[in-house]
Amino acid sequence: MSTSPYIVDIAGSASFEQLVIENSFQKPVLVDFWAEWCAPCKALMPLLAKITEEYNGELLLAKVNCDIEQDIVARFGIRSLPTVVLFKNGQPVDGFAGAQPESAIREMLKPHVAEPAPAAADPMEAAQALFNEGRFADAEAVLKVLLTENNEHAAALILYARCLAERGELGEAEAVLGAVKGDEHKQALAGARAQLTFLRQASELPDVASLKTRLAQNADDDEASYQLAIQQLARQHYEPALDALLMLFIRNRSYADGLPHKTLLQVFDLLGNDHPLVTAYRRKLYQAIY
Repeated sequence: MSTSPYIVDIAGSASFEQLVIENSFQKPVLVDFWAEWCAPCKALMPLLAKITEEYNGELLLAKVNCDIEQDIVARFGIRSLPTVVLFKNGQPVDGFAGAQPESAIREMLKPHVAEPAPAAADPMEAAQALFNEGRFADAEAVLKVLLTENNEHAAALILYARCLAERGELGEAEAVLGAVKGDEHKQALAGARAQLTFLRQASELPDVASLKTRLAQNADDDEASYQLAIQQLARQHYEPALDALLMLFIRNRSYADGLPHKTLLQVFDLLGNDHPLVTAYRRKLYQAIY
């Protein structure tokens, strides 16, 4: 017996009248004629249940055991199993006999019932996607709702802090990061702190145009190379920054007590181990060291 509110077992003609005929005036009802001995019936049943659940109440499924409900079978002239019939407004309007692929079942349903709404995106995934698109205010709005429900949600706090940082609210971002508990998101936390560091440093450095002018005059100006990389990191121009830091490390690995190497590691924390730039530049850094 089904525990779903959208799936029912028919028990007698009166049950069929109420659960199928009457309900079909409100929304389509899919009727599955099946039997215990019918292997294709049992293969089809979970697929019908899955599809029905996805419609979230806009479609109902009624199961008729043909070995028991022989009066109903005779009434509708069911000759082979499985047979599936779609009822609307008290009448059969469509259906099929024999097991069918999911695509064919969905195609049969299309003219009769609205497509199910896509599943709501996970709030964290939605916020991360918005952040990646540079839509920081929109990401913040999603995160605020999430944090209202759970103000200790570590991943949400970290991403919220990064949004604040991108808007220049560095002090508030630091305070939010201070509220993160536990070590589960240690790398993400380190990355967010690195972002704050880059943004703070960039605010105290010469502007990009001045640094590029210095490098045009002297391509080996280590200070200008490093400062330009920081400005690029603050603007999320990660690839040119990583390239500049790596070149500086190769050219002068002792610069400022190994600062290019330390900064590369900070960027790796910021982007995360799965980022393709991290994979590529970790390999390049390893080759440069060894």
